[in-house]
Amino acid sequence: MTTSELHLQRSCLEASDFDHTPSYCEENVYFLCKKLSSSGIADAHGSDLFVVFISNDNKQIPLWHQKASHRADGVILWDYHVICVQRKRDGGTHLVWDLDSSLPFPSPLATYVSETVRPSFQLFSEFQRFFRVVHAPLFLRYFASDRRHMKDSEGNWTAHPPPYEPIVAEDGSVHNLNEYMEIHAGDVLMNLPQDLMSAVSGQKHGVVIGEAQLEELFSRNS
Repeated sequence: MTTSELHLQRSCLEASDFDHTPSYCEENVYFLCKKLSSSGIADAHGSDLFVVFISNDNKQIPLWHQKASHRADGVILWDYHVICVQRKRDGGTHLVWDLDSSLPFPSPLATYVSETVRPSFQLFSEFQRFFRVVHAPLFLRYFASDRRHMKDSEGNWTAHPPPYEPIVAEDGSVHNLNEYMEIHAGDVLMNLPQDLMSAVSGQKHGVVIGEAQLEELFSRNS
């Protein structure tokens, strides 16, 4: 994708065109994938889209350039975060769609990794980020959330919920968010197989990789 093509794509849909409820990033990305597909920016079936959950054992992940941050560098410590990556074939620029980011929307994957993940920044091991990569068509079929994780012990909302009804999976499941957001060091693939994209596309919960492998994954067979 050329620079002019990237600017054209950005102009088609702005971040404000998407549904966004603070603290409900998984639902935001769910509807973002649907809109990218229905608008023609992505494949109609979402086959070029991937939902990426970011977290770790301690549920403490630093990410930069986040709108919710009160710091000049935009860094914030999330328990988990969810973004969408659009994979471009034939040498195109892979894109990250992050409604919570202050970077250009969308941003090239390489830019997002260097500016938001900042792998070159030395972090203590407890802040290491892991990435669960799920093929969007599978996510849109199987994901469900009744938002129970956003209520305290007395049943009060810790963050105001979206105005629409909770997402129910095609199989009738009403809540399985924990199956996606629970990410542990022991889940990480140490060596990426040659057919990794096939593995991602064939598994309901995708695969878990380290931050050094994120760009490599999307560059496979591009």
